[in-house]
Amino acid sequence: MPHLLQSTFLPSTSSSPCLRPTTHSQNRLLHLSRPARRTRISAKIREIFMPALSSTMTEGKIVSWVKSEGDKLSKGESVVVVESDKADMDVETFYDGFLAKIMVEEGGVAAVGSAIALLAETEEEIAEALAKAASSGGGSIEAAPSAEVKEPKAEVEKIVEKVGPPAAEKELKVLGSSVHPASEEGKRIVASPYAKKLAKELKVELGRVVGTGPLGRIVAKDVEAAAAEAATPVAASPSGGAAAKTAAAAAGIALGSVVPFTTMQGAVSRNMVESLSVPTFRVGYTITTDALDALYKKIKSKGVTMTALLAKATALALVKHPVVNSSCRDGNSFTYNSSINIAVAVAIDGGLITPVLQDADKADIYTLSRKWKELVDKARAKQLQPHEYNTGTFTLSNLGMFGVDRFDAILPPGTGAIMAVGASEPTVVATKDGRIGMKNQMQVNVTADHRVIYGADLAQFLQTLAKIIEDPKDLTF
Repeated sequence: MPHLLQSTFLPSTSSSPCLRPTTHSQNRLLHLSRPARRTRISAKIREIFMPALSSTMTEGKIVSWVKSEGDKLSKGESVVVVESDKADMDVETFYDGFLAKIMVEEGGVAAVGSAIALLAETEEEIAEALAKAASSGGGSIEAAPSAEVKEPKAEVEKIVEKVGPPAAEKELKVLGSSVHPASEEGKRIVASPYAKKLAKELKVELGRVVGTGPLGRIVAKDVEAAAAEAATPVAASPSGGAAAKTAAAAAGIALGSVVPFTTMQGAVSRNMVESLSVPTFRVGYTITTDALDALYKKIKSKGVTMTALLAKATALALVKHPVVNSSCRDGNSFTYNSSINIAVAVAIDGGLITPVLQDADKADIYTLSRKWKELVDKARAKQLQPHEYNTGTFTLSNLGMFGVDRFDAILPPGTGAIMAVGASEPTVVATKDGRIGMKNQMQVNVTADHRVIYGADLAQFLQTLAKIIEDPKDLTF
């Protein structure tokens, strides 16, 4: 469910703001994290705040504004797309009104609870909201570095003129236009401030860029794509170094440049540093996969995935070894988790995320496979909800599809163990009768929190897992 933009009246008197309480569980921290300094605005003009989209989110990045300044808004309507530390989410408005002023442009970052826009209750109050916002110098928001500064008077004229025609008439004009999709009747280019700045740096002509943002607006990724496309013809150079640079440019990589972390990369970085405070150890095991491979070939046509099979096998093993599914968060106690939720690491553009197969021990393999495909699609579209990525009790990381035969994984904070799965490969082995034979085998390595899980615990868990995989009849029930 899309999250709601929380906003509040700010009276013009010296009394404290009248906050409307929210019942939305993921926005409870908003009232605690709002800065002391406020934009003093008359009643019926509201600040729209950056919502808390997850329990670990401290700031959010504006991916794109679905609505433009001057647009009429209805309660429950999507207004802005916000990038949290794990996903991009559509955020809805909590009130009716007009989007009077965008205070954090696309690409800008704002702390949770800080103002990102102003909402006027009536069209007549738009000019007043703009004037108040300009006189207060932007209030408490952290504006995007690339935001353009405009004169208040010009801004007022622009917004009042924009809200004049009915919304339906404006939409028909855009849909029926034969001019460039990122222009208004061919008079000007519609692009975010960050996209304009990037175009100057990369020497991209905005008039030749097709926008993919709301109503054809040009956003940063459109400029980067145009720059990469323009660099492609240079590949004719006979020099190996030049060819490498051209390949990097075609992939949108500027060699020698310093690139700041995305919100997701920043979250991954913090989690990895936090994991260093946990004493971990690793145990490896070799598992024969002939029977599992045969089962997979048999039921693959029914939509079953190997990931689902491994998750199901792991969950069934965890049922018999609950300590491996436990977690220690305070250093003084540990919790036997009541559910077996298998998180599986997935690489996505710009980061890593772990969609969660909840109650994997209870779901049948076909349901589990359908759920996994759904989660992967949502992860790649950056549309996972918090409960779909932060409720894992045990994690799988599989690099076998890349031909990796063994590796170690880093323990995610708040969990007890993570298992690294390598590729299943034909291996020459000795049989019990002393003969030499060929079997498909894979290497698994489990990294565990040694405060609560000991070597014998992992050894017994891996023995159970091997028995399930080598005789997988229980996986289809």
